[in-house]
Amino acid sequence: MIKKILLFLAAAFVVLVAVLFFNYLTFSSKQIEVDPVDDIAISNDALARFAGSIKFETISFQDEADFKAQPFIDLHAYLAEAFPLIDSLLKKEVVEYSLLYTIEGRQSGLPPVVLMSHLDVVPVDMATIDGWEAPPFSGAVKDGRIYGRGTMDDKVSVLAIMEAVEMKLQSGWQPERTIFLAFGHDEEIGGEKGAKVMAEMIASRGPKPLFVVDEGGYVAGTGMVPGLEKPLAVINVAEKGYVSFELTITTKGGHSSAPPVDNTIGSLASAISKLEANQFPYRMIDPVKWQIEHVGPEMPFLQKLVFANHWLFGDLILAGLTARTTTAPTMFNGGVKDNVIPTQAKAVVNFRILQGDNVQDIRNHIIKVINDERITLKTVSNVNEPSAISSIESAAYKAIEKSAKQ
Repeated sequence: MIKKILLFLAAAFVVLVAVLFFNYLTFSSKQIEVDPVDDIAISNDALARFAGSIKFETISFQDEADFKAQPFIDLHAYLAEAFPLIDSLLKKEVVEYSLLYTIEGRQSGLPPVVLMSHLDVVPVDMATIDGWEAPPFSGAVKDGRIYGRGTMDDKVSVLAIMEAVEMKLQSGWQPERTIFLAFGHDEEIGGEKGAKVMAEMIASRGPKPLFVVDEGGYVAGTGMVPGLEKPLAVINVAEKGYVSFELTITTKGGHSSAPPVDNTIGSLASAISKLEANQFPYRMIDPVKWQIEHVGPEMPFLQKLVFANHWLFGDLILAGLTARTTTAPTMFNGGVKDNVIPTQAKAVVNFRILQGDNVQDIRNHIIKVINDERITLKTVSNVNEPSAISSIESAAYKAIEKSAKQ
């Protein structure tokens, strides 16, 4: 009997290995072939214009009372001077402190394209200022790098788009379809007065846009993705949803000399711990599957073997790609004195919602997991349900794929 079991296990192992390697050998590249294009010379003037844009302290604060308009006004003037053709030839609209430019296409009936970015940046945590390699609004150039707020998120895209358009306008260019350049001023706090309003304006003016190029995708250079020896262009076909809930616990409070068993702050901390211990499950959705199919064949042997057999190693891959609704406590507030147990404490938990879940699912999950009637929930952020998923077989995707590859 034992011999038969061992033979069965050996046979099963051989079959498993055969399946793994069959999948590996048939896991072929999905990379497209494209005609090469000439490199475009980028002048030092362009780099100087980019560095100059970093010097404007266009900060979005969560509290509107802290907002300072003048840096945005000054940045608008700087861009007008730096890109005179864009400023003089295109239709320009100032939306609050956002900028919307329209490049009229030759065929007005075609769906337009939106090139989108934002002018605002997040505040600087002054407790970290001594750790900065250059002041956050210096635009300093050191060892071939430009430093400061906005160099990554996301004045870099604003300036790149404007440089490209200005260069094209110098040759008398008019695109086949209309192109909108939409640069928001409040993206870092939700975009309610910038991107949202501009989106409504664009929607009211004609066909639904063919696609939007925004800051979500990027080109990961060689070495940024472990094991991948080629640059990886990330094209986003979906976006997770977003919601933050404030959890508030109210108790009778007390004095630290005689603390109750269910201490206010301790109880709320326990609720947060429960949420972290009961994460949403990893799930395979189409964009993740497509990513596996496109990236996997380009990986070295071991990683390729794993990606080719995601039916077996799925959880490992999904964890690496954060393919679930995420739970992240981000703020905690409670107490007024070191020897007083407060009557109230609050915490904020942020969720990035994977396709297939929704905001109501999040609320139900919180209530079920914490199981504490003393804790109430309140939404304290913009609420964005997960986006729809765009097809990688669409003409829009194919155009972006080709351009990225070139």
